[in-house]
Amino acid sequence: MAEPLLKIKDLKTYFISKDMEVRAVDGIDLNVYPSQIVCIVGESGSGKSMTSLSIMRLVPQPRGKIVAGEVNFNGRDLLRLTEKQMTDVRGNDISMIFQEPMTALNPVLTIGEQITEVLLRHRNLTKREAIAKAIEMLQFVGVPRATEIVHEYPHQLSGGLRQRVMIAMAMVCEPKLLIADEPTTALDVTIQAQVLELMKKMRQDFNTAIILITHDLGVVADMADHVVVMYAGQVVESVNADDLFAAPLHPYTKALMESIPSLEEEKEVLYSIPGTVPDATAYPVGCRFADRCPISQPSCYERMPELREIKPGHLVRCDLV
Repeated sequence: MAEPLLKIKDLKTYFISKDMEVRAVDGIDLNVYPSQIVCIVGESGSGKSMTSLSIMRLVPQPRGKIVAGEVNFNGRDLLRLTEKQMTDVRGNDISMIFQEPMTALNPVLTIGEQITEVLLRHRNLTKREAIAKAIEMLQFVGVPRATEIVHEYPHQLSGGLRQRVMIAMAMVCEPKLLIADEPTTALDVTIQAQVLELMKKMRQDFNTAIILITHDLGVVADMADHVVVMYAGQVVESVNADDLFAAPLHPYTKALMESIPSLEEEKEVLYSIPGTVPDATAYPVGCRFADRCPISQPSCYERMPELREIKPGHLVRCDLV
């Protein structure tokens, strides 16, 4: 098999203040191969978005800090690069689509200015060539009136168009890795489907690997080659998508599956996982899901289970599987 494009080892990102330590990402391992779509799923507060910001070295300062681990991309550990070297990587080799395009786009710059900024930073192009490339990329992502929209401002566009602009910005330098943090949040179902199809087209046309962060298992079923399930800052299950839906093994993953509404079965009350995610400032000694787990044993509260390979390519953090 090919070498991973991105290899994360024991990544830990904490928020540290005088009297508190929040372990947002607490020792995760993750591999992404060229042109692979990896979906990261889990509840809010599980560490999904902070993992993506750690890869990009955009952890909020001054409290946020990557305290341990490696993020190897194309043979280089991104955590050891200078800020100038990292600036050369962002937007060129690795791009990111943020969750809310209205806040991610600069309201006082035109769409064209924002897309050409990426090109002028990373490519040896004139202003005119950069505008032509921006229009070409807007057309590629299905933006109508691209020649006019380059001169318009974010507030003049609908949510769906702003999200397409974000994708055009992220893809204009044809990066090797695209990170998409819940790119379909707040979009209607039709536009969601179009954005996801567009991402598949990106993978096909540019051979781009994608990390897609979502809490929507329907999106995972449609998009993923491989799925990483996160809970309380850790990976609890990592497996190819077909095996995850055919036979999930971790009790948390099973509970997530159980909470999906079924078309075949009519239920008066939808299943929900009891309890809440543990406080990131005071994780328990043992399994972090034990308090909410229907099959937990006394031993689950005594030691943290290792993430181990149950069968080829299927990793699970549970001693009862």
